[in-house]
Amino acid sequence: MSRMRTVVLVGTLLSTIGLGLVGCAASASSTDTTTITIGTLRGQPHFYQPFLYQDFAPEGVVFDVIALDTTPALNDALVSGSVDFAVTGVTPTISSIAQGRDLTIVAAAADGGSGFVGNDSITSLDDLVGKTVGYIQGSAQEVALRLVLVDAGIDPADLDLVVVPVPDMANAFKTGSIDAFFGVEIGASIALQNGGHLIADAYSTPIGRVNIGLVTTGALITSDPELVQSVVDTHRKTVDYMVDNQDVWLTEMVTTFGGDQKIFSTALDNFWLRSDLSAEYVGQLGVLATEMKDLGLIESAPAADDLADARFVDGLPTP
Repeated sequence: MSRMRTVVLVGTLLSTIGLGLVGCAASASSTDTTTITIGTLRGQPHFYQPFLYQDFAPEGVVFDVIALDTTPALNDALVSGSVDFAVTGVTPTISSIAQGRDLTIVAAAADGGSGFVGNDSITSLDDLVGKTVGYIQGSAQEVALRLVLVDAGIDPADLDLVVVPVPDMANAFKTGSIDAFFGVEIGASIALQNGGHLIADAYSTPIGRVNIGLVTTGALITSDPELVQSVVDTHRKTVDYMVDNQDVWLTEMVTTFGGDQKIFSTALDNFWLRSDLSAEYVGQLGVLATEMKDLGLIESAPAADDLADARFVDGLPTP
């Protein structure tokens, strides 16, 4: 397979160069090559799709991949025009849309990737009272955590809830800085390897497994629907390949970014790669938005149809 043209940047570097990135979907060179910039997270198997896009790209299309540190940063990059598309969290995307930002989910990317992990002092949800519990602020995992606690009759105020950055979660658990956390892969798999155990089913709440999607702007959908269709088609082909060839691309990813392939493999057992936007999936997005509003994470919940545009994955006529 062909090697892609990749630009890998990290959060602060992106803000340094600001809008000077090449990322405009319609940018074309004198050789009629169209360059599309797409944001994602570095070294995460469930965010790896863009690093394989070039292998499934139409002739004359080049993907520049920009890796940032957080999903909110990816959404900021979309809004600023620094990237054309992003594989990012649907929860920060819903937050952005609720704030009036012009973002739309045009395909799913991966479900799952969550884990509610505790140390030996926690054998039931009731044991969380008085314990230090890490969470990712504004994430689907925070929503699920609060829903699990409410369902168990536990007041979140009775826990010492602390915000922990995703890269620090597993180490904070290993060193005992936190007793438990509701976090994401690969931190959950690392913590389980380091003696942790699952406290509760992370997917038992009304929001289910919904987690990651392919996102662009409404303006791009309006101005160049054919390009959006092309990228969604590339994304779908890439996801299909990844589902059928996990050992191949996972080995390549570990070679590129480093890490323990065994842990990554374990983490992938807790992920479900997908690209469709089924009615059930879009309905879950609506449920997630409603739960976010009820928890005070957003002021108002956008309607499900205002969050996603399924025409591109469904093969319907584009606008």
